[in-house]
Amino acid sequence: MIDRRELLKRVAYLMGGAISAPAVFGVLQGCSPKKPSGNWTPEFFTPEQGAIVAEVAEILIPRTDTPGAKDVGVPGFIDTMLKDCYAKKDQDRYLSGLEQFDARARESHGKSFVDLDSRQQVALVREFHDAAVKAANDREHTDDERDNRPFILMTKELTMLGYFTSEIGATQILQYVAVPGPYQGCVPVKEAGNGKTWATEVSHAF
Repeated sequence: MIDRRELLKRVAYLMGGAISAPAVFGVLQGCSPKKPSGNWTPEFFTPEQGAIVAEVAEILIPRTDTPGAKDVGVPGFIDTMLKDCYAKKDQDRYLSGLEQFDARARESHGKSFVDLDSRQQVALVREFHDAAVKAANDREHTDDERDNRPFILMTKELTMLGYFTSEIGATQILQYVAVPGPYQGCVPVKEAGNGKTWATEVSHAF
């Protein structure tokens, strides 16, 4: 539906660096969210783990005037990507991080992350995210570091990739033109995309 290589570049920009190798492989192989229908049943996660991942993804891309991560099937996308595209050591690292994340919720509030109120959930996601970003910024960026991101940054990466490879993400959030329209050599910026980033690979000469 969209140029996936260009998508990877754009998500890498949003992540502040490059995309991990397993995520690149999965997206280039055509992995994208399936339209959610009824209750989602995870294949890689346990139901409890899947519920946590779904809530974290929704916090990262919430429903506003446009659909959120859950609406476009991002939790199922993350489940499939981890099952089909990641090595066991990466799967184990993710699940270990997820367990530590939920343990932190229990330590702080006496209950699982999914049972916290929305304010507590957002605060915990922000705590883990900000700590992970600070740690990454304090270290030299290497391929090994990129491919060994902690749970929260893996979830962020997969959430954005899943969202922007979905039909809604590409057409309602990113600009998408299936068949290019007439050539316009010079248009005001405010008229070229209405402030949104383009989903298709384009080249502009200024």
